[in-house]
Amino acid sequence: MKAAIGDRLVIKGAHLGETRRVGIIIALRHDDGSPPYDVRWLDEKHETLVYPGPDAHIEPRETGARTR
Repeated sequence: MKAAIGDRLVIKGAHLGETRRVGIIIALRHDDGSPPYDVRWLDEKHETLVYPGPDAHIEPRETGARTR
């Protein structure tokens, strides 16, 4: 798994009824983009260090998005 700052980390719910979690990668610990990642979770507005498991995937940030 490789990521860049601004990518989304998506973790599927592991159990029936659990929702997926989505966070923005705000810092990398390795220059090659490998885990772990510092993530700001969108649903809870807090930051954690994450070692993603097999239920996680990366969604690249939109490169064409405008910034204000």
